[in-house]
Amino acid sequence: MKRLFSILTIAALMVVGTVNANTSNTTEAFTSTTFVQDAEAAGADDAEETLNFHQELKKRFIEGGAGFMGIVLICLILGLAIAIERIIYLNLASTNTKKLAQDVEDALNSGGIEAAKEVCRNTSGPVASIYYQGLDRAHEDIDAAEKAVIAYGGVQMGQLERNVSWVSLFIALAPMLGFMGTVIGMIQAFDKIEAAGDMQPSLVAGGIKVALLTTVFGLIVAIILQIFYNYIIAKIDRIVNDMEDASITLIDMLVAYKNKRKV
Repeated sequence: MKRLFSILTIAALMVVGTVNANTSNTTEAFTSTTFVQDAEAAGADDAEETLNFHQELKKRFIEGGAGFMGIVLICLILGLAIAIERIIYLNLASTNTKKLAQDVEDALNSGGIEAAKEVCRNTSGPVASIYYQGLDRAHEDIDAAEKAVIAYGGVQMGQLERNVSWVSLFIALAPMLGFMGTVIGMIQAFDKIEAAGDMQPSLVAGGIKVALLTTVFGLIVAIILQIFYNYIIAKIDRIVNDMEDASITLIDMLVAYKNKRKV
């Protein structure tokens, strides 16, 4: 529930930012329009040069049609919201496993199992949670501790990969929506040709432009989300590798601790 609230909050902030940007663009457009009128009155030759990148992007977005372009924009906002939430979570889940293993080993040798568990309780991240589960069953035998580590490692892996599939969905959905807009734009262009009974460039230019714009924006959204997705996957792989190495280290520590107590 907390993660869902975080995702919705991030999405809301992005929407507010988009609205503010549009408001700013509207003000800039008004200023640019006034400047263009003055330039035309003074004999300026090219008023289109006053459009900046944001205004041009907004213009192309409107020309692409509110239907498909709006859905593609929603895919971008939701995908970025989930990606940012995952990146924040994964960065918080990252732990210096070597330092944690050394602290746990020192506590285990000096104060026993309870001291080592206290170190894990005071450390955040999935590796510390796995250590705690293994230490909590260390009083039984090594096999029980190993099974607990493996089982809880799977649980932690599921936590790391939560909602990542939605980013993958938006990556696939955005260009598909763009291609659908392309097909619909081409159909509209041919409908105009059929209705007019003549092949005139002015009849099909609008439909073809809409088709190309929806495709371009869909691909842009997919590219942006793909970059975030690859970063998230790489981050998850690194944390999982740390978890596996830490699990082996923990079992070795427990074996050494039990052998030392037997002596």
